[in-house]
Amino acid sequence: MCSGLKMKAVLFREHGGPDKLSYEDFPMPQISAQEVLVRVKACALNHLDIWIRQGNPDYPMPLPHVSGSDVSGIVEQVGAQVDGVTVGQRVFVSPGISCWKCDQCLAGRDNMCRTYSLLGAMMHGGYAEYVKVPFRNVLPIPENLSFEQAAAFPLVSVTASHMLFALAGLQHGETVLIMGAGSGVGSMAVQMAKLAGARVMTTVGADDKIPKAVILGADAVINHAKEQVAERVKLLTEGRGVDVVIEHIGPEVWDSCLASLTKGGRLITCGATTGGDVKLNLRYVFSRQLTIKGSYMGTRAELVKVAELMGQGRLISVIDRTFPLLETRAAQELMESRRFFGKIMLTV
Repeated sequence: MCSGLKMKAVLFREHGGPDKLSYEDFPMPQISAQEVLVRVKACALNHLDIWIRQGNPDYPMPLPHVSGSDVSGIVEQVGAQVDGVTVGQRVFVSPGISCWKCDQCLAGRDNMCRTYSLLGAMMHGGYAEYVKVPFRNVLPIPENLSFEQAAAFPLVSVTASHMLFALAGLQHGETVLIMGAGSGVGSMAVQMAKLAGARVMTTVGADDKIPKAVILGADAVINHAKEQVAERVKLLTEGRGVDVVIEHIGPEVWDSCLASLTKGGRLITCGATTGGDVKLNLRYVFSRQLTIKGSYMGTRAELVKVAELMGQGRLISVIDRTFPLLETRAAQELMESRRFFGKIMLTV
């Protein structure tokens, strides 16, 4: 595609609040030999988009920047060395970008790649009419999924799967506490844990979210705005506690997460929406033989397995609301308000 062509995109030129987002003309991406150009049909919001817009030292990207890690669309153009991807194909994007040459990648641990990055973080993402990605990062959309459904699951589902199974080793019959059923990761983790035969407990911040969590498979739902989570967990488990906690919130819930674990329990954390610093009593950790693991994304192979389950209808995308690209600012403001359940989507 010749240079100089423009597309519509939502970007920010300086860090700050939602008012920094601007809908404007932006240069069309130019693909290399091993990349594909995708005409974006849908893009999901993630908390990462908020952190990047606000300014995060972990993501020192050049400005202006186009966010958006979860994308679905139609292949518009393929590079000369692209294999297995055709123009016109309906695809969704695996958001983790790896080199596919290092020892970690070749061993199937591509999320441990030294050059690992995320679409929409260090490189321009899907808040635009077009996005370019390495060809290995596009996967066919299951026939039963819409573009919105296909963009709603990749990042949160690969994260939830990696936390529950690769890191926590959740087994049939175990009890798991999943923080924030209304979040993207939470709504997927509840479904996956139930599918695996676990007893699923989860939290919400409002009563109107309780039936939604039950529909996804939760056996018990705790409104953290009204109840002490750890105390309720102890009542529900006859004082034992849970085997696994899935956590992505940080300081606001950290103490109650640890207190909810049984002896030998495992806590897996993948986020810090309320801050990055927590207090930890080491005596409590070692005397109760607890395991604490950090999780970041997951592997492409894990995402492929999730896509199969999505195609079979055994997992579903949970979508709260859809906005046109032009209204991205309102979409991010909704995410910051926490008054949503599931994913917030943009359509292009």
